[in-house]
Order: sequence, then structure tokens, then C-alpha cells
Amino acid sequence: MKNFINKTFKYFIFLLAVTVVWTACRNDDDEKISTSAPTIDLVAASVDESGKPTDLSSVTVGYANNVYIIKGTGFATLKHVYFNDYESYFNPNLVTDNTIIVTINEKTPYANVNNKLKLVTKFGTIEYDFTVAPPAPVFKSFNPINAADGEEVTITGNYFLNSVVKVGDVEAEVISESLTEIKIKLPQGSQGKKITVTTLSGSNTWGTAIGTALFDDKFYSPWNIDSAQNHTFVNDASAAFQGSVFIKKEIDGWGSISTNWVWEEDAVKKYTGIKFAVRSDDDGKLELIFNNDWSDSEVRQFKTSKDWKEVKFTWSQLNNPAVLQNLAFKEFTGNKHNYYFDNITYTTD
Repeated sequence: MKNFINKTFKYFIFLLAVTVVWTACRNDDDEKISTSAPTIDLVAASVDESGKPTDLSSVTVGYANNVYIIKGTGFATLKHVYFNDYESYFNPNLVTDNTIIVTINEKTPYANVNNKLKLVTKFGTIEYDFTVAPPAPVFKSFNPINAADGEEVTITGNYFLNSVVKVGDVEAEVISESLTEIKIKLPQGSQGKKITVTTLSGSNTWGTAIGTALFDDKFYSPWNIDSAQNHTFVNDASAAFQGSVFIKKEIDGWGSISTNWVWEEDAVKKYTGIKFAVRSDDDGKLELIFNNDWSDSEVRQFKTSKDWKEVKFTWSQLNNPAVLQNLAFKEFTGNKHNYYFDNITYTTD
């Protein structure tokens, strides 16, 4: 998200000084304040993305909570500044007849709007084409992960507006879009590729590749966990790491939860490792038991907390197995905890 308001405050005095000098060059001391309707010559960003002053060149796209310089005429009697019909506060001390320094209100809407800057003065009103861009897209998840080429996938997140979606380097067909959800049709060659959402404000790529799931709201054959292990499936999209369903089990100290036994030779050839998301109600610790190797290994141990944590293991960290047979998680604090698991997938990088 492009938000530099904290960086720009120290430049206010500098900008005001520039404004005064610039105005003095244009106006004699005895020049009267304009009584004509205002005009806008340009809008410029006050600082660039690194927080340094810009050359005040014209821009037509801005970001909420950032500072902009408006140049023109007839500003001395300024009453209101609106972006997309939403008012932004301005400091009268940062206004001359030819220049306005204003911060776009952080609550300014950006979807289904008129994309206009509007100035209201004592002697008239003017509108100017100007787009307030949304924050960079937030990519929360997509489902199903194991969709086939040509099938529909739903992307969830926020700030989706006129999005371009690519799977790998190939653009996908967008079927529908709202601010929080995009439905796409997977192009050919999608398997093993990651999805990227791009808007006017930036890009975001989800870290799980198409077709790599062992568990994604459900287990994919041949993977499963036997019901005798007394785990549950929680259906709560607001609490899930990926999708809407995740696994919960209360594990006794030094106890475990384990998948069924499989024989996956292709997986260790096709992918680079495995990963999963995990959390617990309070601070915990687990060890990944890989292919029934119950010997303690610091490499395979990891801490957990109330926040989701994505844990990754490469095949080399797991002693370069020739086949994938079984996954288990051993409780390693010696105390009982509620543990949660989600998005158990292969890695491709």
C-alpha cells in the first residue's frame, strides 16, 4: 500500500517555502486576489515511493493518505476539496491563490466513483479528472487448489478492482469480480503454476501452486486421516489460513496426529518439498514425523502460536526420500494443546 504520510510531514515547510517563492514570482505585491472561478493546471505528488520530494510533475492517479500539490489559479477563497465526492481536509496556511497542498482523506472511496477532483471556492467550482487508486490487492486464498485446467477457481481477498489475473505467465479469463472475490477460468498449462492478481495499485501472488494440495478444505486421494484419531474439521472461512475448512485436534503432551499410509514416488520427483499452515490456542511446539522416522530432529521441530504460521521443508531437509509414505505431527511441549492444520501442499520452489 502506498502510504507515505509519515514521511511527508517533514517536507511541509519545504513545500510551503517553495509555494511562497513560486507564487511571489508570479504575483506582484499589489496584485488582487482572483475573483474568477478556479482553474487547475496540474496535480503532483509531493514525494515519491522512497519518501523523497518529487519534481512536481503532473500525475492523474493518487493514493489515499498521501500528500498532493494542486497548481492553478483562483484558490485563495477555497472552501472545499473533494476526491470522488468525498471531502479531504486542507490547511488554509498551505493554500495560496495558485497552489494547494492537501492530503487525500484515507476514507476516500475508489470503486464505482466518478474519478474526479473537485474544488469549491467563493467564486466557483471546478472538476478535474483524477483517479484515487485502491490499496494493493490482498490475496487471502484460492479454491480449489487442485482444479484442472479449464475449471473455475475462486480467489478471495480484498481491494480487487479491474484486476488482471495470471497463472504463471498466462492471463486467465476473469468470469466475475467484486472487491473481495474473483472467479477465473484456469488456462491450459496451469498445473504447478502460481496465481498473481494485479490491479492499478500493485500485484500479489499466492504462495501455493495449482494442483499441489494434499489437504485443501478436504483431503485429496490417496491422503486421509483416520477418524479414530478424534480430529475434527472446522468450517470457518474467517478463521482458516486457506479456503474455509481446516483440521483441529487436541493433542496430549508427546501425543500425535498422523495421516494414512501412501506410496508417492512421483511427488518427490515432481515437487521440491512440502509445506503446511499451523497454529495453536496458546504457545506450543510440534515436530514433523516424516515417513515414520520418530527420532528427534531439531530440523523438523517448530514452535506454534495463536497466529497461523506457514512451515516449509525441502526434500533435502527430509534426507532426500525416494518416496513419500506418511506425515505425522508430534506434540513436543509435554502438555496438552489444541492444534490446527491447514493448506498441506507440495512446494514448487
